[in-house]
Amino acid sequence: MHLPKNVLFCIEKLEKAGYPTYAVGGCVRDACLGLKPHDYDLCTAATPDTTAAVFSDFPLVRAGEKHGTVGVVLDGEVVEITTFRTEGTYADNRHPDWVEFVTEVQTDLARRDFTVNAMAWSPSRGLEDPFNGQTDLKNRVLRAVGDPDQRFREDALRILRGIRFAARFDLTIEENTWNAMLRQLPLTDSLARERVCAELTKLLLCADVRHMLAYRPILTHVIPALAPMVGFDQRTAHHAYDLYTHTAHVISNAPQTPALRWAALLHDVGKVTTFTQDENGQGHFYGHAQESARLADTIARELKFSTALREEVLALIDQHMTDSLPDEKLLRRRISRLGADTFQSLLQLQAADQRSKGVPGAETVDFTVIHAMVQKIVEEDSCLGLQDLAINGRNLLAMGYAPGKALGACLEYLLEQVLSDALPNEPTALCAAAQIYLEHYPEEHR
Repeated sequence: MHLPKNVLFCIEKLEKAGYPTYAVGGCVRDACLGLKPHDYDLCTAATPDTTAAVFSDFPLVRAGEKHGTVGVVLDGEVVEITTFRTEGTYADNRHPDWVEFVTEVQTDLARRDFTVNAMAWSPSRGLEDPFNGQTDLKNRVLRAVGDPDQRFREDALRILRGIRFAARFDLTIEENTWNAMLRQLPLTDSLARERVCAELTKLLLCADVRHMLAYRPILTHVIPALAPMVGFDQRTAHHAYDLYTHTAHVISNAPQTPALRWAALLHDVGKVTTFTQDENGQGHFYGHAQESARLADTIARELKFSTALREEVLALIDQHMTDSLPDEKLLRRRISRLGADTFQSLLQLQAADQRSKGVPGAETVDFTVIHAMVQKIVEEDSCLGLQDLAINGRNLLAMGYAPGKALGACLEYLLEQVLSDALPNEPTALCAAAQIYLEHYPEEHR
């Protein structure tokens, strides 16, 4: 296992002082899988005070010291070193009631969540793997360490972490572990919504249709609005799948960005409540995009989405049923309204939606052509927003406009005229149009 020089320096310095020290957890797991670890955590027999003394010549981060963690700052980066420990009960299903420092790495590994994360490696001692995590990795199995019910009672977020690990590394969840997840699932209700959101986002970024179907009992519990979608017959020739299965396929087909994956998950959540049938028994979902956006807004606020993520997800859901046609004037208007990046994401969502219906001939729109047109417009067009107009509010004020509705309305009017090619984006033409607009704008609104 290759270790970065700063990590190796910390291990060697503690070892030289007489304290066994290991890289532990995710970095060892990733190395066993032939992946490059994103970060490195160390565990040691040294107490926090001893670790601090060993690295007294370096800047230290000691905020996590009561839980055994000291951060050593080397070359502007923090290497976290945690004392071997065992833990008491988890009365709040998240934090241990007490922590006891120990001297054996095996005892420390026994408190960890899954066998694949309960491995430690030392340059001098090699691999410590008391729970056969390496074997489970080879067999593509996710298994809880020890009693799975106890592991999930200690921290119910491990249920969501478990399905995320299984999806990310293509692991099958061992039967006892899976059954314990389901038994302890109600404990997730008390988790901080930010923690739930973070895990669900990570899951969505690596999940495909198999995972969305396999982990359905957990997902529908955590997001109850998904439950009515399971088995829901859309009663239309345009869809071969029930509503939840269709959604799972859309997620699988959507690019792996947080906004697109969340939009894919929630884009049809309003179909159940907007469902109607005509005299021929055909299903219809009038206004479902807007209802889905409304429900998604509630879910996003409950899960504490960032404002930027919530707004982008809602825009994608709200607009996902709007026709995207290879018409340059139409495309320019939509780019102007949504912004180029959001509109490109919308096209990607619509393409994923179209590919996920399970009906031959459902792919009626060539989104590659539209993507190319949008890219060309963005690269070549000099006016896609108010900021691109050849005149601005100051010019209108100089013409006699007063600050207020008339000024803003005029700018929007001029932009629309430019977007539709009715006016060139040049000052003389825009000022002439603005003068005519002022003369005809109702006086009471000036």
